Amino acid sequence: MKLSQLQHSVMEVLEGSPSYKISKYVEWLITVVVLVNCSAVILDSVPEVHADYKDFFHELEFWSVMFFTVEYVLRVWSLGAKFAKGEGGAWKGRSQYIFSPFGLVDFFATMPHYLHLFFPTLDLRILRVLRLLRILKLSKYNTALQDLFHAVYSERRAFGSAAFLLLIATVVSASLMHFAEGHEQPEHFGSIPHSIYWSIVTITSGFGNVDPVTKAGEVIALLTGFLGVCMAAIMTGIVASAFSNQLSRKKAAYQSQLRLVLADGVVSDAERESLKMLQAKYRLSDAQVQVFIDEAQGKKK
Repeated sequence: MKLSQLQHSVMEVLEGSPSYKISKYVEWLITVVVLVNCSAVILDSVPEVHADYKDFFHELEFWSVMFFTVEYVLRVWSLGAKFAKGEGGAWKGRSQYIFSPFGLVDFFATMPHYLHLFFPTLDLRILRVLRLLRILKLSKYNTALQDLFHAVYSERRAFGSAAFLLLIATVVSASLMHFAEGHEQPEHFGSIPHSIYWSIVTITSGFGNVDPVTKAGEVIALLTGFLGVCMAAIMTGIVASAFSNQLSRKKAAYQSQLRLVLADGVVSDAERESLKMLQAKYRLSDAQVQVFIDEAQGKKK
């Protein structure tokens, strides 16, 4: 096998191409290693467990870092085959990955170990937090998270409007609480900035960290809690609608491509491969794809 062919095969396997059965096992292997690492970091924070198994955790961390380092290097190297030379060369694909959110997550998955080697005086708690960021690697293999991020981004204007309403509600309720409770509880409501903390806690959780002592304060607290419920309902509605629209767009995109492929009645190997890649990208099940095929052929008939 030529080096360029090997590079392309490694890229396809790591990117989850359905053409290679091993790609699914590679995804499962990475997922298991990430889950084991995160579980080890959590258990290692317990002093009693750390005292008994610190050597085991140290060995596990070392070999895990080696695993993630090899994975990162292979991704950077193999993605040089993503684009032809005329389309930007090898470094176009590599740079896209290195500076992408997934590439940064993969980089930071190994960074804590090397940071500790060069800076041994770093606080271990900071390193534990950085190591727990490895769980973000799972978002690469979970399209639900990706769909959620895309859905939120697509509805950013609606979220911006809701956030603006939330800001107004916070400032207004904090101001009213300052005038109602400022003289009675100056340590908590002596100024509007102090009251803002109470307002944020009340709106987000429904119950503030300080109980009002005046009748006016009780009324304001009730209205603020009710306002928080309304804002949560608005945000939930926006997310649910955006998430549903995102899933519909994915299905529509696949169905559109499927109709184009079936238009001439002949499905070539290249077209079949493109449909498989699209199915893997959208994480559609075989049952869903079969439903789409039946619908397309039924319309054609």
